[in-house]
Amino acid sequence: MTTPTSFDERAFRYALGRFATGVTIVTCNGPDGPMGITANSFASLSLDPPLVLWSPAKSSRRYDAFVNAPEFAIHVASYDQLDLCRDFAKSAGGSKDIEWNNSASGCPYLQGGVARFMCKQHATFDGGDHTIIVGKVSDFYASDENALIFQQGCYTSG
Repeated sequence: MTTPTSFDERAFRYALGRFATGVTIVTCNGPDGPMGITANSFASLSLDPPLVLWSPAKSSRRYDAFVNAPEFAIHVASYDQLDLCRDFAKSAGGSKDIEWNNSASGCPYLQGGVARFMCKQHATFDGGDHTIIVGKVSDFYASDENALIFQQGCYTSG
């Protein structure tokens, strides 16, 4: 292990990329209707109360909508949702063929995937160039499908 004398961001990103993560799509109501974003910064936080977190980049054009959303849905993507994840990585609306669903309270969500967590915003915290958004889970869904995994810039299934 080496300790750099000056911080090398590229080497840091490479080191972080060695950690395999799941891939999520987070959805909420935006100024122009349902919107989503692909994120791998998702984690469980607490069982009691049921809390999860994710962290959008402050530089994202979708940042304001997500940090101000009173509720949102986090979808753990399955391998067959790779194209959908790529769409939401580029555009808030994803592809034009998306079939949106709405919770009883009006939060947009997608069908399918490995798991889905319907959340009410519980807290936000500064996280450097990201904001940590904590959601209190109000409902969830889980399946036995294989998860989409991201590691070292590549997708695979888990």
